[in-house]
Order: sequence, then structure tokens, then C-alpha cells
Amino acid sequence: MTAPPRIAVSPRRPLDTSRAAGEGHPGTIAASKFSFWYGKKQALHEIDLVIPARCVTALIGPSGCGKSTFLRSINRLNEIIPGTHHAGEIALDGENIYASRMDATALRQRIGMVFQRWNPFPKSIYENVAYGPRINGGRSRAELDELVESSLRRAALWDEVKDRLRQSALGLSGGQQQRLCIARALANEPEVLLLDEPASALDPIATQKIEELLYELKRELTVVIVTHNLQQAARVSDYTAFFFMGRLVEVDATERMFTSPREERTDAYITGRFG
Repeated sequence: MTAPPRIAVSPRRPLDTSRAAGEGHPGTIAASKFSFWYGKKQALHEIDLVIPARCVTALIGPSGCGKSTFLRSINRLNEIIPGTHHAGEIALDGENIYASRMDATALRQRIGMVFQRWNPFPKSIYENVAYGPRINGGRSRAELDELVESSLRRAALWDEVKDRLRQSALGLSGGQQQRLCIARALANEPEVLLLDEPASALDPIATQKIEELLYELKRELTVVIVTHNLQQAARVSDYTAFFFMGRLVEVDATERMFTSPREERTDAYITGRFG
């Protein structure tokens, strides 16, 4: 019986396979023996993982393997769920994000999050992007105008919406709404951007725009993406981490992960023999 074909890693850009790719830049994440529970159910088991700055790291694995739980643990979003608890630590730039002195709201400004289903506020396009900086205060109207424009430009959306900033964000297409949510996260000037299946509900053209955007964004911040789409992981990421049953099985440069994984379980998942 012929083995399933491997997924080709796109040759459109070189991969920096150095683990020090983001050295010297803010946004390095390091999990050490990190475990997480929903009540009595343990979802993560002693995760040790370094996510370098200025790179795209993809988290892959079958449904229920813990990758989204880990993603949401990076900005402490899971802790708002009653009955959850954790052990171990996750550090951002060497500082434990679960330390008592760490303010969760301030942390979430440094670590932005974009969800699977776009969720713009029922406000204008302008107000969606200005929302975070406005409630944090300290910016003039001119500064807000500049920040809204720069955030929309960084999200590759400015040219499409610059003439309708005062119109409702709900009138945008799905792909535009998702990029608006990215712009809203970028307006807080984060070090890290987390994305949980950001293109799973989008058409191929909108998906391509999101993927091209991630390639541009990694020049200035750390990007971590959860995806079930292995082709997408191969296209957009510099590093890939494979999760299975709440454990980190393997992490490596994406090119090596998709051509010569070290672990049999990784190989079986990538080639479609399970998952």
C-alpha cells in the first residue's frame, strides 16, 4: 500500500531555521512544565516550548489535543473560565505571566488575540480600531486618527475602508471583518499576536490575504497560530509544534517537521494516517 504523499512546504520564501531568529526582540514566549485543568480534567501536561520572537509558530494536532487551550493560556484568557487552574509557568520576555504582580489586562494589551469567528463590535470601523487605545486613555484625537490608519494599513485593510471609516463594521465582508479584528488587536501595539483558526470560515481568496498578512506582521511581532489546515501551517509558519492528547510531541522548523519529523506520531498525523 502506497503511503500518503507528504505536504509540500512552499518554496516562496526562505525559512530561518535558527532558534535564535528573534533574539534581541521583545515577544519571546517560553512555557516550562505548563499544565492546565478544566475542573478535574487535565487538558495540558507539562508543556515545555519556546516560541521565538519575530517568527510565525503554528500549533497543529487533532481536535481536542490542547493546542487552543495552550494558545489561550498565553494571554491568560482561560483563567476567566470558572474551575480552571494551572501548574508550571509561561514567560513573556523572561517574566512569568502568571506571577501575582502581572496585571492580566495589561498583559492582554501586549498579547493580542484573534478568534476563529470574526467578532467586530457593532460600531463603526473607526471605533472598532480605536476602542482599545481610547479606553486606555492618554491619546489625542489626532493621535487616534493616526493610530487607526496605521493599524488598518498594517492589517492590509486601509485602502478598502478609508472612505467609509464611519460606517458600521458589520457591513464588511467576512474576510474584511477578520482583518478588522486583526487591526483592532494591532492598535494596542502588542508584542505578540495569537490567532485561533483565523481563516477556517473564509473563502480561499480571503484566506490568502490573511496568510500574506501574517508573513508581513512577523517582521515586527511574534505570531502564534492554531490551525487544522496542514497546508496552511506549511505555507505560513517558520516553526511548527505538534500537540497530541494534551502533550507536546514535537517542535521543529516547519521545513524539517513536514519532511523529516523525528516522532512516528508526528509523521502519522502529517501524512494523514490519523487525526
